[in-house]
Formats: sequence, C-alpha cells, structure tokens
Amino acid sequence: MKKLYVSSLIVMMAVFFSYCHTAKKAAAPKPLTFEMNIAPIVASSCTPCHIPSKGGNKEAYDKYDNVKKDIDGILHRIQLNPTDKGFMPFRHDKLSDSTIAVIKQWKDAGMIEK
Repeated sequence: MKKLYVSSLIVMMAVFFSYCHTAKKAAAPKPLTFEMNIAPIVASSCTPCHIPSKGGNKEAYDKYDNVKKDIDGILHRIQLNPTDKGFMPFRHDKLSDSTIAVIKQWKDAGMIEK
C-alpha cells in the first residue's frame, strides 16, 4: 500500500510541475512567401509595366519564377534613389524601407513560393 501511495504522489507531482512553469513558448512567425507577401507588393507597385494582364510589356513579375530569377536586380533597382538611372518602380514613389525589408527578408529566407 505504501508503494502505491508513493507512486501516486510522484505521478501527481510530475503532472503538477509540468503545468507549473511560467515560460510560454513564443509562436514562431510565419515564413514570408511570394504568394502572401511579395505578390501584393508587385501588384501595387509594379503595375502596369510588369503585369501582362494590365498591359505591361516588361518582364512579368506576377510570376514567382520570374521574380525569383531577377530578385538581385529587383532589389538593386528598388533601392536606388528616384533620380538615379534604373530606379524602380518607374513613375511611382520609392518603396518604403519596411517594404524593401520584407523583400530582403523573403530572399534571405529562401524565397518560398506558397
């Protein structure tokens, strides 16, 4: 009987202490993806030139493979000053630093599509 009592006490204490800690696991941030994070930037900032359905005749950046292939050139051009030759987005304001940071983070994270 004493063994049963001690065993029960050990199990109850183990359960109690497993719920007793104060540290909570932080939710891992969702990875940046082309579909969720980059495509909306392209749609709002690269239209109409890079969106064929909008009449654009430049490289189609509404396609993941094209953006992935040209990411270094895209990053270079969006970081230029509006007065510099090659600045993009053409005829738009310079992208915000936070928007450029999202594109850089997406590239650094491996350029996930979906």
